[in-house]
Amino acid sequence: MNRPKNIIVIGGNAAGPAAAAKAKRISPDSNVKMFEAGDFISTGTCEIPYVLSGEIDSYKNILVFDPPDFRKEKGVEVFTRHLVEEIEKKEKEIKVLDFYNGTTHFYKYDKLIIATGAKPKALKQFALPAENLFGLKNVSDLIKIKDFISSKKINSVAVIGSGYIGLETANAFSSLGFNVTVIEKENHPIPAAEPEVQLLVEELLENNNVRFFGGVKNLKPVYSEEKIESLNVDGRLLEVELVILSTGFEPNSDLAKKSKLEIGEYGGIKVDSRLKTSDPHIYAVGDCIEIVNAITGRPYYLPLATLARDYAHVAGENTAGGNARINPVVKNISVKLWDKFLINVGLSSGEAKEFKFKFRSVTHIANNLVAVMPESKKVFGKIIYDEDTKKILGAAFLGGKEVSGYGDIISTLIRLKQQGKILSEINYNYTPPLSPFINLLSLLGRKIK
Repeated sequence: MNRPKNIIVIGGNAAGPAAAAKAKRISPDSNVKMFEAGDFISTGTCEIPYVLSGEIDSYKNILVFDPPDFRKEKGVEVFTRHLVEEIEKKEKEIKVLDFYNGTTHFYKYDKLIIATGAKPKALKQFALPAENLFGLKNVSDLIKIKDFISSKKINSVAVIGSGYIGLETANAFSSLGFNVTVIEKENHPIPAAEPEVQLLVEELLENNNVRFFGGVKNLKPVYSEEKIESLNVDGRLLEVELVILSTGFEPNSDLAKKSKLEIGEYGGIKVDSRLKTSDPHIYAVGDCIEIVNAITGRPYYLPLATLARDYAHVAGENTAGGNARINPVVKNISVKLWDKFLINVGLSSGEAKEFKFKFRSVTHIANNLVAVMPESKKVFGKIIYDEDTKKILGAAFLGGKEVSGYGDIISTLIRLKQQGKILSEINYNYTPPLSPFINLLSLLGRKIK
C-alpha cells in the first residue's frame, strides 16, 4: 500500500472528521490536517431540532469532539475558523484564510478530501439581513436562535419551507408554546412525500395548532429598521417576531467548481466508486457529492448523515492508500413529527414517474397493535412497485416507532430486488404489547397483484 505523506481534509462537520480519523488509522505515519471554516467540528447535526426544543439539554451534548480532544484521540491536526479559499491542483496546494488574524497560508497535500457539506438554498427576497431572521443548519445557527428567544419576549414564529427540517423546526417551536406558521410554495407540506402522507401531515399540523399556508406564490418580508415586522403572503400581512428559513439544501460545491472539478447534474461533485473526483489526487464525500441510486442506476443527491459517515470511511481509507468502494444507495429517510414518525424509502411515486417507471401502488391503514390493546394506534403504509416485474420501488409509512423497522425491511428488499408479494410471505413476530396479529407489511403485500 502506497502511503501518502500529507493528507488534507476540507470540512469538519460529519464526513470530514470520520474521513480524517480513518485515514490516520490506516496510515498512522501520514500527516493528516483538517480545516473547518466554522467554530465547531464533529457535531450531531440531526440532533439540532431536539436541542432547540429542549429535549436535549445543551448544544454541548451534540459536540462529539472539540478540536483538542480530536487531535489527542485521533492524531489529526485541526484548524477551526480556517476557510479554504482555493485548491491549486497543479501545485497540490491549498490556500487558507485564517479568520483569527486575517492572514493567508498555503499547505501542501499528497491527497485531499473535500467534505464541504451542503448549503441552504437562498431566497433572494430574504437577502437583506435582519436581527430576527435565521437559518437552522448548524450549531452556530442554533446558538443564535436560542440566544434570541431567551433575550426577547416573542410569541410567534414563521417557518419558511415545509420539508423535513422545516417541519422538525416547526415541531420544536410548537412544543415550546410558540404560535407557529409554516409557509410553503407548494400546495401541501413535505412536497417530496406521497400525496396521502401530505394530507395526513396537514391534519397533524392542524391538530397541533400549527397554521399552514400552502401554494404561496408571492412572499415578501416587510422590514422595519433592522428586523422583519411582517410577511406579505400573497397580499396578506402576517405579523411575525421570528422568521426561520428552511427552504432545503443543495451541495456546497463552490470550491470544487472554482477548482474546475467535474460537477454532476444536481450540482454535486462527481465521484467514482472509490469517491475519487475528476482529479486523481482529490476525493470528495458527504453532502457535497452526488451518489448513484440503486434503483435507477443514475446519479442522485441524497444528503444524509448516516451516508456521509459510511462513505467517509471509504474516502479516508482510499486517501491512505486503500482500495475500498461504495455501493449504490437505497434512500431510507425518517423524521419525527409530533407523536408520529414518517419513513420514506426508495423512490417516491413522483420520482418513479420522473424516471419513467411503469408503476402501481397499494395503500393500507392498520392498527400497530391488536385493537384491544390500549396503546393501539393507526399506521399508514404505501408500497410502490414496478407494474411489469412487481419488484418493490419504494414505500412510505406514517405511524409510531414501528415504522422504522418497516422502512429497514423495505430498504433491504429493494436492494435484493424482491417482488412486493414477498411481504405477505414473511413470518412476522407477534405479541400483543409489541406487534399486531397481522402485520401491516403483510396486508400491503396481499394487495400487490
